[in-house]
Amino acid sequence: MTALPGTRRLIVTWLMLMVLTLVAMFSARLDQASWMPLPLWSALLVLAATGFKAQRLLMVYLNLRASTPAWKGTFVGLVLLTLALIGAGYAAPRLI
Repeated sequence: MTALPGTRRLIVTWLMLMVLTLVAMFSARLDQASWMPLPLWSALLVLAATGFKAQRLLMVYLNLRASTPAWKGTFVGLVLLTLALIGAGYAAPRLI
């Protein structure tokens, strides 16, 4: 087995990233009629799609699946921390 991802894996991942981009775009436009902020569930859908896209980018395009668990954990942890901060910043005004 080679350490580099194959062409099939790269293409399937690219297609998945495009579909998730469309999901994030459409979920962000669901409540377009008003100038109110996105509903919380819509923002969570955007964050979930973004998190999965970041995970795929890390594992396939940066090839972290072939690296040590410490590198994987560090990068995935940083992505989760970033998403948690963005989610908390979005949810904080609604909860106060």
